[in-house]
Amino acid sequence: MSRQSISFTKPNDEWLKAQVESQEYSSKSELVNDLIRQARKQQVQVDWLKAKLEKAEKSGFTEETKESILAQSKSMLNG
Repeated sequence: MSRQSISFTKPNDEWLKAQVESQEYSSKSELVNDLIRQARKQQVQVDWLKAKLEKAEKSGFTEETKESILAQSKSMLNG
């Protein structure tokens, strides 16, 4: 695993420490890695939605129902 040195603002550092102290995470590193994983997952979802919107804009109309589109979106959000 790669080792990095990063700096946090005081409020962010205090929040990180509070998460570790509450035993939600065992270390700041574990927490930061989890936040990055969540951000990466969110980016995949945003990219999927963006691609769907671009495709929809180019095609004009869809045969899918709004319920179907909503179900697909919820499925992506819930992983």
